[in-house]
Amino acid sequence: QKTHLKSICLQYQLYLLLTSHFFCLLKNEMGLIIFFLCAYVPKTAAGHCKWAEVLKDLEQIKTSKDIDVSLYTANTDEDVRCREPVMRCFLLETNVILQECLIKNCSKTQDVLNIWKIGKASLENNKLNSTKSAKCKECEEYEEKSFPEFIQSFVKVIQKECK
Repeated sequence: QKTHLKSICLQYQLYLLLTSHFFCLLKNEMGLIIFFLCAYVPKTAAGHCKWAEVLKDLEQIKTSKDIDVSLYTANTDEDVRCREPVMRCFLLETNVILQECLIKNCSKTQDVLNIWKIGKASLENNKLNSTKSAKCKECEEYEEKSFPEFIQSFVKVIQKECK
């Protein structure tokens, strides 16, 4: 109990020290600038593009010989207002790949599942600041392309999103 009490006293002293320095920083202009930069910059750097993880997994599966499907492949040059429907289309087709992998027991099933989970979460958490316009195509309106062409287009769309 004595050690525990000393630990609490030490933590309290550290707390007092940190809070006093923190409030001193906020009293001047430079302290405020440093505080806001420290609070803002790490979040923007870390949260810049959640699709980067999807890119890594796409690299893992792009050479898979197990996956042989034709997929509706959205155009990489779609209108900016159609970004969300385009990403949704790629995710719908990723689900098709996932189902194919589950049936065939592909070696890359886990990577495909990761793409689908991360992509779905990214779409739900971060609406892509796009509003669906009347000229956005439905997924089934796009041309069916081979698996390698699909992956190549998906990568291009994500790279645009991450800029």
